[in-house]
Order: sequence, then structure tokens, then C-alpha cells
Amino acid sequence: MSQIVVTNERIVNAKPADVYAILSDYKRREQFLPENFQDYRVEKGGQGEGTVVQYRLHAANRERNYRMKVEEVVKGKVLRERDYDSSFVTTWTVSPESGGTQTRVGVASEWSGSSGVGGFFERTFAPLGLRNIYSDVLARLNSRITGENLPAVNAKSYKNLYILLLAVGVVIGFIISRKREK
Repeated sequence: MSQIVVTNERIVNAKPADVYAILSDYKRREQFLPENFQDYRVEKGGQGEGTVVQYRLHAANRERNYRMKVEEVVKGKVLRERDYDSSFVTTWTVSPESGGTQTRVGVASEWSGSSGVGGFFERTFAPLGLRNIYSDVLARLNSRITGENLPAVNAKSYKNLYILLLAVGVVIGFIISRKREK
């Protein structure tokens, strides 16, 4: 097994305290989550440390249930969400930019990947999909905080990504089957 790490970040046009207040409010988090997060609900708490949330993450025609417990690693700066049933951990960081008038928001997820051929596909394609989802989450967060409109989603770029991923999968499958024939 190998450790898989996916990161993304964005500058948000708001003060760090304002951004952290919204990020740590899990009762309002659903307001900026894309449709990839389904059946989102707060099970316990709702504000920062000790909050427990559940959701199904839908990505690349796969779904997985998560039940995450929130830790405030550094109050006002770092939130960590740990899944009860897997090694999946997501960390949100909030850092001041431009003298504190803007905020760099970072998100990083990591987990222990599978081994073998399935692990290869997971290590290759899961980071691409999750990075795109996080890009959408961060854009929605920025829009929620600043009132700026979300940019139009370029459906063609997603379609091209899926075609590329399918082509790579077919080539790898062909290579593996040829090696087995020898």
C-alpha cells in the first residue's frame, strides 16, 4: 500500500477569521458543497472540534460513505476531518495573505491506497478527480463568502478528462493482458 495525497488551494477575498468561521460551521458547510457530496448531515455538534458529519462522496462513477470527526488542530487556522472507517483524512488550512485582507485556503486529503492493479488506477486517477472536486468546493466557498458569481463550469474539459482517463485505462489493460499471454 502507498500513501495517496491530494492537495488544492485558493486565495479567497476575505479575512482569515471570516473564512475560518464559515469552514468550521458544519451546519452551513452544505451551502458550498457541490453535488458530489450527497446525503450530507451533521450527526453531532456542528461547530469545529468534536463535530461529526456523514456524507456519500460521488466521484468518477463511484460512491463511498464517510463519517468524519472534526479536530481543531490549531484553533482559527487548521481543521482536520478523520473518517471513522478508513485511513481517509482531510485537513483544511487558513493562512493570511496580502496583510490579512485575503486568505489562502488549503485542503489536503490523504489515505492508504490499495495495492496491485486497482491501486495503480487509484493512485493515478483518484487524485485527478478529487483535486477537481476540491477546486469546485473552493470556488463555491469563495462565492459564498464574497458574493462573487461562480465561473461557468466547462463541461467539455471534464468530458475530455474522462476520455483521456478511459483511453489510458484501455492501454494499460491491453499491456497487462499481453504480459499475461506470454
